[in-house]
Amino acid sequence: MKQLTCFLSMALFCMFSASAFGQDLSERLNSLENALNSQAKTIEEQQKTINSLKEEIAKQKNQEPLQKSREPEQTSQVPQQTGQELQQKVQELDEKVDQVVEAQKKEVPSVFNPSIGFVGETVFSYRSRGAQATGSDRPGGWDANLRSAELNLAASVDPFAKGYAVINASADAATGEANLGVEEAAIQTTSLPWNLEVKGGRFFGEFGRLAYIHDHELPFVNRPLVLDQYIGGESQTDGVQINYLLPVPHYVSLTVGAGDKFGDPQNNVGGFRAFNELNFWGRLSSYFDLTPDISLEPGISGLWNPDTVDRGGALFQPDGTVLVERERRLVGADLVLSYRPLRNNQFQSLTWGTEVLYSDNRYDVVDSSGNFLPGRDVGSLGLYSYLAYKFHRQWTTGFLFEWLENNQNKQAKTTAYSPYITWALSHWNQLRLQYTHTDNNAATGLRPNDGVYLQWAWIIGSHSHGWQQR
Repeated sequence: MKQLTCFLSMALFCMFSASAFGQDLSERLNSLENALNSQAKTIEEQQKTINSLKEEIAKQKNQEPLQKSREPEQTSQVPQQTGQELQQKVQELDEKVDQVVEAQKKEVPSVFNPSIGFVGETVFSYRSRGAQATGSDRPGGWDANLRSAELNLAASVDPFAKGYAVINASADAATGEANLGVEEAAIQTTSLPWNLEVKGGRFFGEFGRLAYIHDHELPFVNRPLVLDQYIGGESQTDGVQINYLLPVPHYVSLTVGAGDKFGDPQNNVGGFRAFNELNFWGRLSSYFDLTPDISLEPGISGLWNPDTVDRGGALFQPDGTVLVERERRLVGADLVLSYRPLRNNQFQSLTWGTEVLYSDNRYDVVDSSGNFLPGRDVGSLGLYSYLAYKFHRQWTTGFLFEWLENNQNKQAKTTAYSPYITWALSHWNQLRLQYTHTDNNAATGLRPNDGVYLQWAWIIGSHSHGWQQR
């Protein structure tokens, strides 16, 4: 207990000592405003120059027929020479206009370069029990985990599509070494007709509320247990996804996709993959303004993998049997209810979010002697629900509740409670302190445990998705 008290004291000290980093935010904003005003004046002056040059060209063109009417007595050679000189002047003026337009384009030197951003996230923690008792891949006791070091690249490919990539390095729990990998790399259309949008490559498939959100964007420290177990964490896939905005007065979005995986791990890595071995998913979502201050965002999702082909390999059970997954089915419903007063939405908000998932998987069963037993269908239920209250521009507090049945044995149940508080020092620098108590019943083979987490996440450069508070 003394260690836990010491850890909390150190954490709070770190949080409050970091306030010095946010003191110069006002000066930075003023400097940015002055730079924008200066650039606007430059553009205005350049526009005036272009208009003046255009007027000069028009005058020169009008003078040519006037000169011909006033000097009829001159020989044909003189008008020809005058016309050549006029043509040369017009060409020179055109070149000047082109130079001014080109200079105006170069006001933003990176116009043809991708936007680049980097996210760093470290989680400092203390857990009351070891990894074997908690089922975690992180050790018990004191721990510092570089959970994410993420490089983001994004740019327009052409007028019809944009592309982005996320390169992530996460520390290995056993060795501590960072393993570099391509987390996302996809192309997305921007100008298809009929309200259609197509995405292809490696990306997070749209399922539920938080499955396609990166870890550092979550409104709390750890990904909900039900998403870790039923989906495999983030909904990463290699495939294609189509989004259709329904042509109705009210906002309704429909998304469908197919890929060779959904979450982790991948099924049927080698050999021959048939069509029914792909993963198929879909999501239908909408948005309602209940009042000017209150909004509701509901959604339903579904996932089906007809033939998983040993996804995850042999699954050993406490009773000695071995399960081999053969079919994966998952449905979910989610909603977010938000209160954001129009006059004070930067300083105050109240958000309630919840998601319920039902997993119905089919397994082949083998006993300890290698004999096949009758197949088993396991239907299990899980959910998470959280309440977040923003009472200051920089401060948000909340509470997360989790409950789930194991998707291999529905008798194994887990419950978790997590109060947390978030301090946004700025838009690019954030600290979050969270306490989690986890209860596991006897069927799980795990022990109840407690954990304290301090998450420090920061952003440099461009970052399209930022922090999610919903």
